[in-house]
Amino acid sequence: MSVDALNCDVVAEVHRPSSTLAPKDGDILGRIGNLETRLARTASEIDAAQAVRFRVFVEEMGAQLSPEAMRRKRDFDSYDAFCDHLLVLDRSIESDGEDQIVGTYRLLRQEVAMANGGFYSASEFAIDELLARHPDKRFMELGRSCVLPDYRTKRTVELLWQGNWAYALKHGMSAMFGCASFPGIHPESHALALSFLHHNVAAKDEWAVAALPHLARDMDLMPVEAVNPKRALMALPPLIKGYLRLGAMVGSTAVVDKAFNTTDVLIVLPIASISDRYLNYYGADAGRFAS
Repeated sequence: MSVDALNCDVVAEVHRPSSTLAPKDGDILGRIGNLETRLARTASEIDAAQAVRFRVFVEEMGAQLSPEAMRRKRDFDSYDAFCDHLLVLDRSIESDGEDQIVGTYRLLRQEVAMANGGFYSASEFAIDELLARHPDKRFMELGRSCVLPDYRTKRTVELLWQGNWAYALKHGMSAMFGCASFPGIHPESHALALSFLHHNVAAKDEWAVAALPHLARDMDLMPVEAVNPKRALMALPPLIKGYLRLGAMVGSTAVVDKAFNTTDVLIVLPIASISDRYLNYYGADAGRFAS
C-alpha cells in the first residue's frame, strides 16, 4: 500500500511567503521562489517521480518492492499509467526537468478509477461502500506522497497542496481520500496517536469507512480518559496532522502493510469540510500561489 512521506507540516500555518511569486506560466499550478508545482508532462517525468518515491520509500523507509522495482530502483505499479502525477520542481537545479523533481503526489479521479478497476486504496479499505453512499459526489484519491529530505519544508508542501486544490477545483471534485501511514507494523506502538484519532476524528455516519474485515486492526487501544491530546498530537505523523488541520476525518480501523513497513489509516476529506482558514489561504479559486 502507498506510503506517504512528507516529514514536515503538510499544511503550513498561514503566513506570507517572503519570496516574490512569478507570473502564471502555461500549466504551472503554483510557484514560490525557485520551486514550482505542476502535473507531469512526459513519461520521463513520471519515471523520475518513481525514482524519488524509491529513494524515500525503499532507501529511507525500508519498503520491500517487487524484484523488478528493486532492480530498476523505481517505485511503480499499474496505477501509474492512468493516474496524474503532481510534481514539485526546483528550477535552481541546473539540469533537465527530470532531475529537478523534489516532491510528488499521485492523483486519481473517480471516473478514471472506475474505468481502470477501481481505487488503489480499495485493496485495504471499504472504499466501494463509501462511494455507494454518495452517488452524487465525485471523489479523488491522493497517494504516493513524498518529498526528498532536503525539501521537507513548509514551502514545498504549500505548493503540493496548492496543486491538489487547483486540481480538485478544475475537475469538480467533492471529496478527497487516501492512505496515510505510521512507521512500522505494530499498531500498539502507536496506541496513543491511533486512540486519539479513534476518539476525536473518526469518520461517522455517511462518511464512515473501515478497513476490509480480513485486514482490519483496532485503533481503539486506549480509553478516552487516558489519551492526552497534546501528547497525542505530537505523536502523529506530520502528514496526518496536516490533514487534520484541513478538516479531515479518519477511518475507524487501520491496516498493517508489511511490504511497506507501515500501519495505514484512511483519511477522508470532503471539500465542504475544508477549514475556511485554508480556503482563504489558498484561495477559493486556487489562486494563492498561481499568479
